[in-house]
Amino acid sequence: MAHQMLLGTLRTNVLINPTCVTGGRAALPRSSARICRRKFAVAAISGDYLPMRSTEAKNRTSKSDIRSLRLMTAVKTPYLPDGRFDLEAYDYLINMQIEGGAEGVIVGGTTGEGHLMSWDEHIMLIGHTVNCFGTRIKVIGNTGSNSTGEAVHATEQGFAVGMHAALHINPYYGKTSTEGMIAHFKAVLPMGPTIIYNAPSRTGQDIPPPVIEALSSHPNIAGVKECVGHERVKCYTDKGISVWSGNDDECHDSRWKYGAIGVISVTSNLVPGLMHSLMHEGENVTLNEKLLPLIKWLFCEPNPIPLDTALAQLGVARPVLRLPYKALPIEKRVEFVRIVDAIGREHFIGNREARVLDDEDFISICR
Repeated sequence: MAHQMLLGTLRTNVLINPTCVTGGRAALPRSSARICRRKFAVAAISGDYLPMRSTEAKNRTSKSDIRSLRLMTAVKTPYLPDGRFDLEAYDYLINMQIEGGAEGVIVGGTTGEGHLMSWDEHIMLIGHTVNCFGTRIKVIGNTGSNSTGEAVHATEQGFAVGMHAALHINPYYGKTSTEGMIAHFKAVLPMGPTIIYNAPSRTGQDIPPPVIEALSSHPNIAGVKECVGHERVKCYTDKGISVWSGNDDECHDSRWKYGAIGVISVTSNLVPGLMHSLMHEGENVTLNEKLLPLIKWLFCEPNPIPLDTALAQLGVARPVLRLPYKALPIEKRVEFVRIVDAIGREHFIGNREARVLDDEDFISICR
């Protein structure tokens, strides 16, 4: 009976008053006066919600540690022909990032195709990365979602398996108000260091400066991955808010002219050493211009399609793509080989020569 009463209460979007709970069981309310009508969204961000967090996890990494990272790579997730993760190839990619000087990796982000994973896969990959590499590189898990409840749950799990920080997008598709954005982020911030990710071209909604400014004083805000451009970067850096460029083609100027901390990069999957130099060794217009053809190529189709194609051409990942992604056409693959030759094969990860590959070499999977 108590169970049925509770279910009925949940369906009407109310919570039983804590005074009605005794001995670990919900006592039957004697009148409707003992029912607290409260929306769940309010409960999730109020003092009634206790985040599932660990003091040890909290002490492991501070937001200052995250703010020290100049180059973070949004790492690719490679697959086996049956659709499962190719952990051997993945481990190689992470080792290449460490050797190339990347200080952090984003696991399961847009580039890592977190949106094509189940949450079980997603959290497993974060845990695997921490377990194998967490003492040598910072692991930032993309645990964001357009559902606040999912984002909270995934972030709790991500920190529980050891990630050093979380990356959070604003709610997409089912867009919300400015007030809703602030409430969404406040619900996930208690768990640990957090980078907020603004990519309006993907979410369909900009995170305006008033939202970031309202959250900037929270003790767990590490900063913002900003994809709007230089002026937005400067808007934040002028106010002391930490920013990473989310645009590889702008990251050099954002870093050295507009005050960005560094970049969260796609290009560094391929040339981590050169991207490290770009972020650490001062202004280098020559190197930036040398990399721009590669960067332009990597975004000739929506990310991560070109990167998936390039890693297969370099022989460091199997030519397996999860649908809806399909490899670039042959003329673009030929162009990539020319770009590799122009920059120098020695700057790219892997040991094999870049190959064009045939269309038949690529496998599309829907698992």
